[in-house]
Amino acid sequence: MELLIFYPIAILCVILALGVVFNKSPINSAICLIGMMLGLAGIFAITQAHFIAILQIIIYAGAIMVLFMFVIMLLNLKSDAEEWRSRQRNTFLSVTTGFLMLGALYKIIDVILETDFNAPAKVPDTFGTAASVGESLFTDFVLPFEVASVLLLAAMVGAVVLAKTKLD
Repeated sequence: MELLIFYPIAILCVILALGVVFNKSPINSAICLIGMMLGLAGIFAITQAHFIAILQIIIYAGAIMVLFMFVIMLLNLKSDAEEWRSRQRNTFLSVTTGFLMLGALYKIIDVILETDFNAPAKVPDTFGTAASVGESLFTDFVLPFEVASVLLLAAMVGAVVLAKTKLD
């Protein structure tokens, strides 16, 4: 029964993720990303990780996407601006991104080939609860948590600096 719900949501998430990548309008891409985050929350809810599903909606679909929308509107991105057309000629960035994507694809294929799909994964009973997420966040993953907070702060400061130079 869960698979009947999982597959349509997963297909919708893939379609929305492709919409994020291939949309020309940044606002439409952000809206597709919000839809994809909501679908991902649905997948978390199917796997009985209700707390993570709620966090997914509140943090990613709510707070971070509102921040993205403010940045997009603050920067006033237009596809016909000269500085955005010159970005298409940045071959170094394109080649570097291509190599990173090939590395990520290699790692994904490596993990898939090593996985035994006949033996189902054993999920602990406390998976996705508020206590287990809090314990993991503040013990095992405290450094990535703090690094992510510093990166988000740097992104916000960068967006304000970029917007301020456009206004001046």
